Amino acid sequence: MTGKNSDMADIAQDEIAGAGSEYLTFCLGDEFYAIDILKVQEIQGYGGVTRIAQAPEFVKGVVNLRGTIVPIIDLRARFGIGELTYDEFTIMIILNLEHRIVGIVVDSVSDVLRLSDQDVRPSPTFSASVDTRYIRGLADIDETMVIVLDIDGLMADPSMALEDLDGEQG
Repeated sequence: MTGKNSDMADIAQDEIAGAGSEYLTFCLGDEFYAIDILKVQEIQGYGGVTRIAQAPEFVKGVVNLRGTIVPIIDLRARFGIGELTYDEFTIMIILNLEHRIVGIVVDSVSDVLRLSDQDVRPSPTFSASVDTRYIRGLADIDETMVIVLDIDGLMADPSMALEDLDGEQG
């Protein structure tokens, strides 16, 4: 994975010079994902999470972020990728979305990429058992496939159970 991360750093430098939108890339297992950088409030280490009774498995709990109670979602568990080992290297990305602040737990943060609309291809059609509603598209960057997420849509989905945690509407 180290080779992929260094390749992504080279790609980031090349892409930032061009036109397009910027995306924060992160890893879940061996896969790279990207989200709109404008949705990222901050990046911090995992810790201080208080569990919520009877929350779905992918909801790790909440943190108090300077007086704001922020739900924390483990994307590995949400996507069924497998267990994440929580250690001093585990990362939380705090997102500032339209109607709420929410944190996502990821394996690692990679780089910032600038992608044009032409760089992001539509996701392929799968059977009904594969949910691609929140995949904005796929970008092939120097032989590395990056899955571009619609993070607003994903976090607003009722299956995320975020309304149950903070009483706000998504």
